[in-house]
Amino acid sequence: MRLLSGLALAGAILLLPAFSQSGFAQQAAGQKLTFDSDTVVWMMSVKPDKTADFEAVIAALKDALGKSARPEAKQQAAGWRVVKAAKPQPDGTVVYSHIISPVVPGADYRVLQTIYEVVPDPTEQRALYDKYVGAVMATLMQVPFTTVADLSK
Repeated sequence: MRLLSGLALAGAILLLPAFSQSGFAQQAAGQKLTFDSDTVVWMMSVKPDKTADFEAVIAALKDALGKSARPEAKQQAAGWRVVKAAKPQPDGTVVYSHIISPVVPGADYRVLQTIYEVVPDPTEQRALYDKYVGAVMATLMQVPFTTVADLSK
């Protein structure tokens, strides 16, 4: 019984930061997300009843990239599209793909951290965090690509 109580206490201590007011900020402040290729396709599945929340976060991302003081943010916005699958998956989830081309070398592509640069209010940050985390089921893949031929040129 003591072992079970000890394990429960240890688990609660480990999970506490995730539920604290600053837990979402700590998670977003992790390592940069960069890509070392010309193009990246980054796919994620979104809960079917949370697509509006996901799209609200993507709208906030677009706004943040437009307002950012970082010069590379404008370059990121110019080459970053988010598309939605025409039909839901058999399990009901909806696949969204970030298509990033060209990739800005060394630029940070973390969605929430980019938004937090221009949204300093912790309450608003928390609301966006909750929407994003509540909507995304899983990252399906991040695939880097190198251009073999550009048929537009």
